[in-house]
Amino acid sequence: MAFDKDNIIDQLKDASISDLNDLVKSIEDEFGVSASAPVAAAGAAGGDAAAKDSYDVELTESGDQKVKAIKAIRDITGLGLKDAKGLVDKVPSIIKEGASEDEANKIKEQLEAVGGTVTLK
Repeated sequence: MAFDKDNIIDQLKDASISDLNDLVKSIEDEFGVSASAPVAAAGAAGGDAAAKDSYDVELTESGDQKVKAIKAIRDITGLGLKDAKGLVDKVPSIIKEGASEDEANKIKEQLEAVGGTVTLK
């Protein structure tokens, strides 16, 4: 008996939900598999496909070297001294919104180099 994929697909299109449910159970019993495992794998793969393309860089802790953190924020953002100091003093603070992954990682490295703790959102 030849395997006729098109015939099987046509039969599945005409089947009721309860018939399809019975078919799934029968296949699980016959072959010792579970239909839930491929669904979970497909969900995990879908999560990778929807990777973020922009990040918010948040300073969560300024660290012990606040002056260096203020200077780093001024270099990164172009803010004045008072505004940069305000971000450092009022942590957690968003340093940059909508940054690309490369830019966000570069900012994170700069702030961590001066003792800050950074979270990418």
